Amino acid sequence: MFNKLKQVKDLRDKAKHLQSILGDVVVEGSAGWGKVKISMNGNQAVTSVSIDPSYLAPSEKTKLEAAVKDAVNDAQKKAQQKMVEKMKETGDFKMPGLE
Repeated sequence: MFNKLKQVKDLRDKAKHLQSILGDVVVEGSAGWGKVKISMNGNQAVTSVSIDPSYLAPSEKTKLEAAVKDAVNDAQKKAQQKMVEKMKETGDFKMPGLE
């Protein structure tokens, strides 16, 4: 039983270490031909949003909303890819499909 608790603690420690590493990873998603950019860290927290002024006109509201959604999704996909890369690099997490 104590061995299982130690394994859980070790896994939690490894997860915290990976989370720390991923906090330093930065990815950028973009949409609307680069007019909307979202930066996100490897833990998938949005760190910045950049919107071209031409998208701030009221007539562009629908395009802006769609572009922000697409840019967030693009950045999130890239952050997930970086997460998998970091998990492979550390070798601490043995999961099917990542080996």
